[in-house]
Amino acid sequence: MAATDLGAHQRVVAVGASAGGVGALIRLAAGLPRDLGYAVMVVLHRPTKAPPSQLARILDRAGPLPAVWAAHGDLLETGVIYVAVPNRHLLVSNGRVVLSDGPIEHRHRPAINALFRSVALAYRERAVGVLMSGVLDDGVAGLAAIRARGGIAIIQTPHDAQFPDLPLHALRAGVAHHQAAASDVGWLLRQLAARAAYPPDGCAR
Repeated sequence: MAATDLGAHQRVVAVGASAGGVGALIRLAAGLPRDLGYAVMVVLHRPTKAPPSQLARILDRAGPLPAVWAAHGDLLETGVIYVAVPNRHLLVSNGRVVLSDGPIEHRHRPAINALFRSVALAYRERAVGVLMSGVLDDGVAGLAAIRARGGIAIIQTPHDAQFPDLPLHALRAGVAHHQAAASDVGWLLRQLAARAAYPPDGCAR
């Protein structure tokens, strides 16, 4: 795979999920187009003492895009899914993956807010945040940060989520531009990449 131009046109999608997130992420990966114009970064909450995850392998097999465990210093490439490793925050700086052992946030490392804030700062209007199935509210403030810097904020439609609390918190906070079923996120991203469906600065639809 060819290295992506890290200039002004690179786009990044940051995806966060918690409880019920594996199924949602599988459906999201299955619906992503092969020519997706974004690099994708994924954080999934997992218990500290959980057995080793196979998430990168699962997502790699689920859809047309390759999925890999994120490694510190990786150059972000368009059309690749980078999955957070256990016990490290997944961040980005100067077009490269940063794995951080910074403080635990919302009882999690990796934390969704940490990823979303990092992508918001690095990519501004070229950032998209996607908040999926889960409980509590990790990711809501980060989604607001993406929106505040001109990026696009998407939530999984609550009735499509196994655990709808997380997207509902974002919806009630008024930080989402769009909501979509997990399997439809890829279609929405394609529209955004083509600059054909930017939403107004209003409520999710």
